[in-house]
Amino acid sequence: MTVFNDLPIPEEPRRGRTVRYVSPAWAGAPAHELPAVVHIGQFLHRSRSFVLAVELAKVYSTGCSLDLTWTLRRAEEDDEAWAQLNGAFFGHPHSMQAIERRPFAALLFGVQLADGTKARADSMLHSRYPPGTAKQPDPPILILRGNGGNGGDDEMAGKGTLWLWPLPPDGDLRLVAQWAELGVDETSITIDGGQLRAAASGAQKYWPAEGEQG
Repeated sequence: MTVFNDLPIPEEPRRGRTVRYVSPAWAGAPAHELPAVVHIGQFLHRSRSFVLAVELAKVYSTGCSLDLTWTLRRAEEDDEAWAQLNGAFFGHPHSMQAIERRPFAALLFGVQLADGTKARADSMLHSRYPPGTAKQPDPPILILRGNGGNGGDDEMAGKGTLWLWPLPPDGDLRLVAQWAELGVDETSITIDGGQLRAAASGAQKYWPAEGEQG
């Protein structure tokens, strides 16, 4: 005989089912959607020591995400100068201290659409329009998200994405970049907004919505 066999087994408490949060369309790509992919392959900046490029666009039914890459290689910098570049390269571009000290020195992006509307990448949108609020920012919206990076004694590399909402209109989309701390003045490329908009028809939902046939 054991002490434990006669003890009652406690019932598991009933838990309510957690409601899945669905972020607003302006805040990012749809969670359950396979995007269409459009090759971009353009340099926003290319010098003997620094490259900033747009690789491709992932196009969803609600907007598009631009994949970015940037690489800095060491030239004639001594250890102190290279350390300063490292701080600029990996420093958070939207920290309050950086904004107050040199508001336009960090990596900046903006767009001008064919209809004349403009947007600048803004990482503060979520604090001004927190989840659950009915209010939403006026379009177009451009959000920059860093995807990490790596660095060493001779080279530093990073990646990021730009979320653009909603889908751009037909015509030229001008993508603008600037990174004053790395010596990159305002520069731009032109992307076919109509091509991005047309590609959205190729985005595929993971599962059909209720009432739709699979």
